[in-house]
Amino acid sequence: MKTLRTPDDRFADLPDFPWHPSYAELTDPDGGDEPVRMAYLDVGPEEGFDDAPVALLLHGEPTWSYLYRHVVGVLASAGVRCIVPDLIGFGRSDKPTRTEDHSYARHVEWVRELVVDDLDLRDVTLVGQDWGGLIGLRLVAEHPDRFARVVAANTGMPTGDFDMPEIWWQFRRAVENAPTLDVGRFVESGCVRGMSEQVRAAYDAPFPSQDLVAGPRAMPGLVPTSTDDPATEANRAAWEVLGRWEKPFLVAFSDSDPITGAMGPLMKKLVPGTREVEHPVIERAGHFLQEDAGAELGHAVADFIAAT
Repeated sequence: MKTLRTPDDRFADLPDFPWHPSYAELTDPDGGDEPVRMAYLDVGPEEGFDDAPVALLLHGEPTWSYLYRHVVGVLASAGVRCIVPDLIGFGRSDKPTRTEDHSYARHVEWVRELVVDDLDLRDVTLVGQDWGGLIGLRLVAEHPDRFARVVAANTGMPTGDFDMPEIWWQFRRAVENAPTLDVGRFVESGCVRGMSEQVRAAYDAPFPSQDLVAGPRAMPGLVPTSTDDPATEANRAAWEVLGRWEKPFLVAFSDSDPITGAMGPLMKKLVPGTREVEHPVIERAGHFLQEDAGAELGHAVADFIAAT
């Protein structure tokens, strides 16, 4: 599998993002000799780092770990160690050059390899938004002994049994048909509080040229939209596990996300671990609630970890 790498100078002096990345070398699923490099943040409290509870914060399409900067600041101050990967194809991670290099199964395996094989994380709190939930909830279901609790934030885990909302189809068609993929514009369109030019540029930073955008191009097409999707059976199996999940499960959705809004009540209905938890609604926040209301989400997650 051929990959490219964004130059490091693209990530210099980004607003409110002082952390340096760590890197894991993951397996090339095509059997190549060169590993696939995944970048991730490993940020925690200055004291008690080794004993701190661990949160795995997974971003989605078309963002990167920058999205969680304000969430990380709150959690680290609250004594939580944050592992925040850049999905393969995004952020500082290696970028396969072809859309067909991406699959749902490959992304699940890449994150599994980081969490289980490379870092050997345990008693983890998953925080997943957008594709971070699609990937993270699969990991929770397939490796339940690794996870202590779950925070689902504007996400779901489609099986193809039900249609996606029309606004999602509009987004998918826009990504597939745009001659030039303007990542910062797509992120801004999923926010309700506005965005500065500097922040928008930070979302564009991983993609200085169009030969680096195969990941953002590919991801909408990997969401299961029919029951013959290759991920359907694995996602159904994951829902079977989540239907018996008794550990704490927080549904922290925003009030202004037409894409995933219907998934929040469904999770509360299907996942037993939601029933003894008070679920916040993050106000004045769109699909990218970490950007609109990162501190609010961070406090909700910190309180949830402390209470459970």
